[in-house]
Amino acid sequence: MSTQANENISGFEKISNTITTYSGSTPVFMIAIGLILIWGVSGPIFHYSNTWLLIVNTGTSIITFLMVFLIQKSQNKESIAVQLKLNELIAASNYASNRLLNIQDLSEEELKTLYEHYRTLVELTQKAKSNTQSHSVEDAIEAVDEEIKEEIKKEIEKKEEK
Repeated sequence: MSTQANENISGFEKISNTITTYSGSTPVFMIAIGLILIWGVSGPIFHYSNTWLLIVNTGTSIITFLMVFLIQKSQNKESIAVQLKLNELIAASNYASNRLLNIQDLSEEELKTLYEHYRTLVELTQKAKSNTQSHSVEDAIEAVDEEIKEEIKKEIEKKEEK
């Protein structure tokens, strides 16, 4: 299957995967250090001229510019792969909530709200007599609703006392 999957990869994909793999390797890092050392040692030979400075500045700027896009491409691919693996685990588990399968598509505000519900879920689990007792997000939402109702009730009682 690996061979068939590799046949479907475009030429650009193969090149970017190769560059990504090798750019993070020890030999490439050692070559980069070697080039910087050669450049540094050659400074006196070129009398630390503007051209000598421009060579390293231009080279590093170009490499950095290209590597930003290559790293982002690699990160996007890795992120999708991790999301798919997590989705498979969630879908395969009878106890997991399928509502989280496409969580990456939620807005930041929706993620914050869901995060708060899970924090409440953790609190419910900690209050439970048994750590093996299971709770759901719905339990967390109900607990938050109850807290809100209690706060409203207390505010009404304070107003009535005045």
